[in-house]
Amino acid sequence: MKLAVIKQRRLWWIISSLVIMLGLIAAVISWQQFGAPLKPGLDFAGGTRLQLTRSCALVNGCSGDIDLAQVRQVLSDQGLGSSSLQILDPKLQILSIRTRPLSAQERTQLQGALDTEIGPFDSNSVQIDSVGPVIGRQLLSSGLLALLVSFAGIVIYLSLRFRLDYAIFAIIALFHDVLVTSGVFSILGLVAGVEVDSLFIVALLTIVGFSVNDTVVIYDRVRENIKLSPKTHINDIVDDAVNQTLTRSINTSLTTTLPLLAIVAFGGQTLKYFALALIIGFVAGAYSSIFIASSLLALWRERNGQMYGNTDEADLAAMANQEIESTR
Repeated sequence: MKLAVIKQRRLWWIISSLVIMLGLIAAVISWQQFGAPLKPGLDFAGGTRLQLTRSCALVNGCSGDIDLAQVRQVLSDQGLGSSSLQILDPKLQILSIRTRPLSAQERTQLQGALDTEIGPFDSNSVQIDSVGPVIGRQLLSSGLLALLVSFAGIVIYLSLRFRLDYAIFAIIALFHDVLVTSGVFSILGLVAGVEVDSLFIVALLTIVGFSVNDTVVIYDRVRENIKLSPKTHINDIVDDAVNQTLTRSINTSLTTTLPLLAIVAFGGQTLKYFALALIIGFVAGAYSSIFIASSLLALWRERNGQMYGNTDEADLAAMANQEIESTR
């Protein structure tokens, strides 16, 4: 069965537009709530994060779950009422608190108050992370700069290996992947309180590299088919190129996604969302390479009178006359 990419290209564009639009709406709402399009983690926002595990949960001796309202009251008594709270694992009763930067004395006082009112907490499983606001801003700016540099490098490489239009549509496909992944995490930030940190930037860079590789394979086949069949319409060439590389694209995406699903299911809290970002990005990358980058290239060539390969003006005129005659 041959996949008709060009014939149904409006459908592929509508699907992508709806997904991206939902992500942008979530980003606007997130900006109003958190001051950023995605809920920033400790790496970017700065502050202190405490992760505490109730010791009674380790021996199945807790009489009830952690009451967040009670935790909030303890924090308010300490002058930390604006802190962010989250139950990471209801079964193990792991409490995560993110607040402003705290000194060692303030952390000790807070832990003591929580241990008295909410605990007891296991002292051996306490995790404390602190990042200053200046360092957080530097991490964010460095991550975004790395992303922009990667885009620029890809444009230069594809322009040299192929042509500029190939590079432009590959970058559009990469923006598609980044927007889809960011949009999903913006929604998760609103619904489930998922935060993004420096690992999310690493995930985006990995997605960019994976996706452009998939696009290059399809474009390379398009270029080969143009040389082999210079008088074939660009729509047919792109359809053939996509179908010829479809099995490879599916197998590559599947083999990289399966281990990531295992990490999401059995990995730790940090790697869980890193792997989830990669899964979303890899799926979006395969989709954009097959349906977005290829169909945009075909549309561009068709609109600019380059619907056929290496033919001269006489050949193009003859083909155009043949098409006009066939429609009569």
